[in-house]
Amino acid sequence: QVQLVESGGGLVQAGGSVRLSCAASESIFSINVMGWYRQAPGKQRELVAMINSGGTIGYADSVKGRFTISRDNAKNMVYLQMSSLKPEDTGVYYCKARLLRLGWSDYWGQGIQVTVST
Repeated sequence: QVQLVESGGGLVQAGGSVRLSCAASESIFSINVMGWYRQAPGKQRELVAMINSGGTIGYADSVKGRFTISRDNAKNMVYLQMSSLKPEDTGVYYCKARLLRLGWSDYWGQGIQVTVST
């Protein structure tokens, strides 16, 4: 069982920046994929960014060039640096870990609110 705890959200003005952090309860070396998702009110949860154990990174088109995902293996942390924020980036952001252990397993953090004001 992997536990994930997000931090760093809050209220930010449009055009501003914020960094989200995700602390994992075990070594992220053992985690195949780490990702950030978000869910806006009335919308489905969507993938924002992902990074796999080989270092491959992917982003949603809506955040390319503005968001950066990174990880610190020594600290078992994954980060999402968000810049040039827009009101449409508002939502609850979730950290997710995907592991292959006798089949794929997904683990989610509790989520953290990011609100971008105009």
